[in-house]
Amino acid sequence: MAPMVHGLEAEYSGRVKFTYLDADDPNTDSFQRTLGFAYQPEFYILDADGNVLKKLIGHISEEEFRGLLNSYLQ
Repeated sequence: MAPMVHGLEAEYSGRVKFTYLDADDPNTDSFQRTLGFAYQPEFYILDADGNVLKKLIGHISEEEFRGLLNSYLQ
């Protein structure tokens, strides 16, 4: 999943901010709890104010991910 996400990050540079949470990093525990993080992989699409617009659990295709990003960017 990482290569796909990094590719999308490069493609959407300047329009979407990608932030990575390491499930094993205690420095991200608070943010993980806030989001309700439980499984890997999980993806969250947040608005500019940090509100969760969409939560995705499990594998997602690049096309589906791109479609979601494009729908929220419109």
